[in-house]
Amino acid sequence: MRAESENTKPENTKAGERRQKKYEIDMCSGSVLGKMLLFALPLMCSSVLQLLFNAADIIVVGRFAGDNSLAAVGSNSSLINLLTNFFMGLSVGANVLTAGYFGAKQKKDLVETVHTAMLLSIYSGLVLTLVGCVGAKQLLMWMKTPEEVLPLAVLYLRIYFLGMTAMMVYNFGSAIMRAVGDTRRPLYFLAISGVINVALNLLFVVVFRLDVAGVAIATVVSQCISAFLIVRCMMGMKDSVHLELSALHIYRDKFRRILTIGLPASFQGMLFSFSNVIIQSSVNSFGAVTVAGNSAAANIEGFVYVAMNAFHQAAISFTSQNIGAAKYGRVNRIVYTSQLCVIVVGTLLGNVAVLFGRPLLGLYTTSAAVVEAGMIRLGIICRLYALCGMMDVMVGILRGLGYSVMPMFVSLVGACGLRLIWIFTFFRMEPLHTIQSLYITYPVSWFITFAAHTVCFFIVRRRLSKKWGC
Repeated sequence: MRAESENTKPENTKAGERRQKKYEIDMCSGSVLGKMLLFALPLMCSSVLQLLFNAADIIVVGRFAGDNSLAAVGSNSSLINLLTNFFMGLSVGANVLTAGYFGAKQKKDLVETVHTAMLLSIYSGLVLTLVGCVGAKQLLMWMKTPEEVLPLAVLYLRIYFLGMTAMMVYNFGSAIMRAVGDTRRPLYFLAISGVINVALNLLFVVVFRLDVAGVAIATVVSQCISAFLIVRCMMGMKDSVHLELSALHIYRDKFRRILTIGLPASFQGMLFSFSNVIIQSSVNSFGAVTVAGNSAAANIEGFVYVAMNAFHQAAISFTSQNIGAAKYGRVNRIVYTSQLCVIVVGTLLGNVAVLFGRPLLGLYTTSAAVVEAGMIRLGIICRLYALCGMMDVMVGILRGLGYSVMPMFVSLVGACGLRLIWIFTFFRMEPLHTIQSLYITYPVSWFITFAAHTVCFFIVRRRLSKKWGC
């Protein structure tokens, strides 16, 4: 029996390795377009599913709790992004480092990176929970949240941030799995937790009448489920990104490298979110109807954004793996392919969102005034949304090449700086103090920042070509 058991074990191990391999993508050889689509489509579906479940939160609240509750949930989005983007940027560092070591087949460094990143995700979540719960009211007051919305918004934010550790664990874990090309299993986990989220939304809001508290509780429960599933998966993975809870440790050299790449991405994300918070504060000054319409429209735009963002994530992982494997000649193909994909997806989906804007907004609210307020935003932003995707792809390429500080500064000046200058100067003038002039800052800043990132890429590419001798 013992001999039989010993003979069976290697076969089981090989079977596990084969199962693992089928989820991984070799990004360093073969067709870039085919493999990029194979990578991006599950990621796109994951992000769209996540937004569908978030939309379910807003739809349930808007339909069964009223416009104030809708505004309370929607007005939190910019603030939540501001607080979470700092730590989410660190997951970019974990992704780049993991992909590089995986491409270079440096197993010891890969293992240390995985365990450092996952422990860092836990610390990040605990910090966010503390900040969000303690500072909720003051932060929302600084954002000029309407008084009739403030109590509900504070309650929602405090409960929501109780799930931050689970959210960070899932996002760091999925970033690590993306680095080796596994974008399918995070999709499966998200689908399971999301269905539970929708069911709990209906139970807590429609049946138990818990209003925004019910939506927040449902979100926390679903985040815990997705975190559990991804940790369980990583613990069962062979070789590449296997996780052992007893081995969680902060390895200083890996931690420093994650910070080197991730911190600039964190600051960039925070800067974008900060400018969005300022814009949200300006939107809030137009009243609850505009806030509700803005929230619903932004939620619809989110579907277009995450579809494009899948190619931003692909650009990071493909570039990092090829640099790790010393396949420098494939970088240009990655740039052209990812830009082509993001232009097609952004242009198509952005204009579809405008075309079907009214019926889509009608899913969120029965108020005609709120629908019209949402159409103003969709009409200005969605038509040119491809510019945002093009900008993000160039950022992803630069990060994959190991340059993270440069895109941070370009974004600071090109996107955030221009928006803030507009708001604090021209927007204050009576003829330009309109919601339309506020929204137009988005496409203008995207185009300028994309152009600047493109110039930076050619400078970096020329510098690295000399170093690589190609």
